[in-house]
Amino acid sequence: MERHLPFYIWLALIPALVTSDFFIEQLRNIKHPKGIEIYWVDIDCSVTSRFSRNVITSRAVNRANVSKEAFFDVELPKTAFITNFTMTIDGVTYPGIIKEKEVAQKQYQQAVSSGRTAGLVKASGRKTEKFSVSVNIAAASKVTFELTYEELLKRSFGKYELFIKVNPKQLVNKFEGHVLFSPTIDQQRTCDNCTTSLLQGDFLIKYDVNRDSPSNLQVVNGYFVHFFAPKNLAHLPKNVAFVIDISGSMHGQKIRQAKEALTKIVEDLREDDHFNIILFESSISKWKDGLIKATPENVMEAKEFIANIDTLAATNLNDGLLTGIEMLNIAHDSNSVPARSASLVIMLTDGEPNVGVSDPYMIQENAKNATQGRYPLYNLGFGYDVDYAFLERLSKENNGVARRIYEDSDAALQLQGFYDEVANPLLTEIALEYPENVISDLTQNSFKHYYDGSEIVVAGRITDNDLNSITAEVKAHGLSYSSCSAIPPGKQECNFSVAMCCGVICQWSSDSALDFALNYSIAKGDEKGNLTAEALEMSLKYKFVTPLTSMVVTKPEDNEDPEAVADKPVEGRDFSFLSFQTEKSRSFPLHYSAPLTPYHYSSVDGDPHFIIAVPQKEDALCFNINEDPGAVLSLIRDPVTGIVVNGELIGEKKSNNNVGQHNTYFGKLGIANMHLNLRIEITTEQIILYDGIKRAAFSWLDEVTLQQPSLTLVIKRKKSVEVSMDNGAKFVVILHQVWKKHPLHRDFLGFYTLDSHRLSEQTHGLLGQFFHPIDFDIIEVHPGSDPAKPDATMIVKNNRLTVTRGWQKDYTEDARHGIDVPCWFIHNNGEGLVDGVHTDYIVPSIF
Repeated sequence: MERHLPFYIWLALIPALVTSDFFIEQLRNIKHPKGIEIYWVDIDCSVTSRFSRNVITSRAVNRANVSKEAFFDVELPKTAFITNFTMTIDGVTYPGIIKEKEVAQKQYQQAVSSGRTAGLVKASGRKTEKFSVSVNIAAASKVTFELTYEELLKRSFGKYELFIKVNPKQLVNKFEGHVLFSPTIDQQRTCDNCTTSLLQGDFLIKYDVNRDSPSNLQVVNGYFVHFFAPKNLAHLPKNVAFVIDISGSMHGQKIRQAKEALTKIVEDLREDDHFNIILFESSISKWKDGLIKATPENVMEAKEFIANIDTLAATNLNDGLLTGIEMLNIAHDSNSVPARSASLVIMLTDGEPNVGVSDPYMIQENAKNATQGRYPLYNLGFGYDVDYAFLERLSKENNGVARRIYEDSDAALQLQGFYDEVANPLLTEIALEYPENVISDLTQNSFKHYYDGSEIVVAGRITDNDLNSITAEVKAHGLSYSSCSAIPPGKQECNFSVAMCCGVICQWSSDSALDFALNYSIAKGDEKGNLTAEALEMSLKYKFVTPLTSMVVTKPEDNEDPEAVADKPVEGRDFSFLSFQTEKSRSFPLHYSAPLTPYHYSSVDGDPHFIIAVPQKEDALCFNINEDPGAVLSLIRDPVTGIVVNGELIGEKKSNNNVGQHNTYFGKLGIANMHLNLRIEITTEQIILYDGIKRAAFSWLDEVTLQQPSLTLVIKRKKSVEVSMDNGAKFVVILHQVWKKHPLHRDFLGFYTLDSHRLSEQTHGLLGQFFHPIDFDIIEVHPGSDPAKPDATMIVKNNRLTVTRGWQKDYTEDARHGIDVPCWFIHNNGEGLVDGVHTDYIVPSIF
């Protein structure tokens, strides 16, 4: 019988802001003693065997004589699930309640619109995701927050890893820990007189459990979890097709890091391994025609090939991937690789397919047909421009996993780290089998490969109440195991210290719900509705937060019901705008809810994407304009104030590999006050100011602040130009720069209206017409061609339009990656939304 390893961790900061990045941000320059003070934060972490249970407690006091709002963030491990959240006020504890996301989102929207308490998951990081809550603390009162999350720790490289993030965000008067660490204030400073904290680290414990058998079953209250981790097995030879994106977007640091990692990976291949390297851009190139053995001579030749890799044109992902799969097919069909060996495809890409087959769902279908379930496909998404949801679906359908590689200085180590996880296969074609007719609701129980140092986990529900024991059979290519576990009589109290009871049940239900969510992404038709209903039913029954549910805390205050909502996202997909119901009568019940953070200004960026803010709806509309390069579009025209903004379109560069329709972008903008004879011409090369007959020219390398009675012009080097007119208009132009030698793309501009409130009611143009209030209604939400983007009917300007829920990028905060702005997309050049037709807005010149 396996021996459990219990240990406990207690961390406290007094007074504090913080463990696990738990912090408070005080609004309106509130300062102690007139504002909010966090006077206690601690984390109580208990680990038994593979399960961790973490309770984060924070106590706050509002010393002001009016209510104040505080914001708290806590970073949780990505594999954790929130099981409880409470607020204790005046000795009364208000518990969290799990609700369907649609219901919770509705309450959340009502709370936000009326300025009451609200919360949501805000972001995700490498190993963590943020849970955040904002709460209004009454005058001269105290509140205690308690958040509980649980996690089944994953085994990798022969160890389980417990990860707790410690990031105070500010100086802490007294920092205590057991693991003992007690820095003084001076020791925490980043410099002698600094008020910023040097303390920023991660608390990490690695351990393993003692095993009497490689196969271990744990049974509690009708549920079981089966752990399988054999050791002392010989490593299998592996056959690897490395499929590498070398399109233009990989230029620079990305390709250098990819080459560095690939070189190290090739060096680590065993001599009985087989491999090849496939490169894709607009076309496909191969190092060798087929898989070859990793002899020292071949490894040296491969390293020379890698050293000469350079980036080229566009992204033909489909053909690159199929070439790698076909190479494995040929090797197996011709018996040129060992019969007992593990074959896999590892693909690295940083963008979206734009040459050849570019439809993600067609690529998924092609890959699935090519592999026929024979090889796992591991997708590495480099950076944030990649369609990570697509890579997840692609891996899911082909027995693999997707992993995001972050654009940091250690990206090469991230790539190597992933490869190390799959470098040592021990078993292939593993199936974990259980007695028929007594087991139901199994999580995934068949696996293509088992890798050294990892662990296979299967959970399920026992349906036969008279069963005294359960037997598990593990079968793999070349060997089999059998294990048996007695079923404890009666019902055990669900106490964490009793055989991980909560862990067993919660892990089964959490894994099952997440399996449903992942399967949903690749399901079709009525199957989607059935999966959604089952996942929601399970999440609600077992009371934990998943991508389909939220946790709501309600504190009655002045006859009102402020809500705090806890959400859990799945990386690469956004469930925030895709809410579900459990009504069986509807095959795909979708309901629209406005975005969590309203978009407050209108813009045009990209190729070109228009985003129209609709503040009164706390939402946004978007549309594209498809016109030829050289066309000049009227964006804003106000005959009363004289403000005019026009933009000239440019196209992509010409290319020998000229495939498909080229995009257009704004390459030149004209901003003018015609009454004052003041004009600003902005291109991707320079900024020219015309004031009457005077002319002043600046480059994007300049840092300039120019103030005149009627104009303020601020140039931020290689980033943006801010233009403020004396009549209240304020605009920002963003510069987007691409690799100069890119065969297709070129530099372009984005235009953002930050302030238009003083422009007259006669303002028009593709953007200007929407400076006036616009109303619309959304009805008949239904599935679209993309499962992540539902369609709906929009009633606007007495028109009924078919629109699609999607998002566009706003680059004002993050000029490189942008921030997704959810919006309703109006098709056909905004037809039915814009006045007239889009060609009415073509003008002769930018002035």
